[in-house]
Amino acid sequence: MDKIINQLFTAIETLIPQYMEIPEDECISHGNLAVCIIDDQGLVHGKMIGTNRPRLRQSYKVAWTKASQVWLTGVKTGAYEKMVFNKEVDENANGIEAPDLIGWEGGQPLSLQDGTILAVGFSGFRGVTDLEIMVKALAMVEQV
Repeated sequence: MDKIINQLFTAIETLIPQYMEIPEDECISHGNLAVCIIDDQGLVHGKMIGTNRPRLRQSYKVAWTKASQVWLTGVKTGAYEKMVFNKEVDENANGIEAPDLIGWEGGQPLSLQDGTILAVGFSGFRGVTDLEIMVKALAMVEQV
């Protein structure tokens, strides 16, 4: 698992420059990004990329919140919030109370080829980009 996680981190770092060229993404955190991955054993893996430590701390806090919500619910962030507010899921059904519920996109379950599920959170770009980077990074790792 450590090897796969480290390969994911490397793949993410290779993708970042192309997204930094998009003004709508660059202006969010100015390249101070974070990823949090919770594996199927409950081990937490994290990586912060950038130089602004206070901003990195904030980005990692958001990435952790996204990943841990996915770990608890098995559902993408944003989608889970809609389920709660549409009363499809009880607010406290998975141990997350409304003030801690994160509706921003960027957290998602990812399945490895062997069926292992990773709960991932990425923070630092627009939510749609956060999701895309993780999917692309996983595809890069699985091609190896």
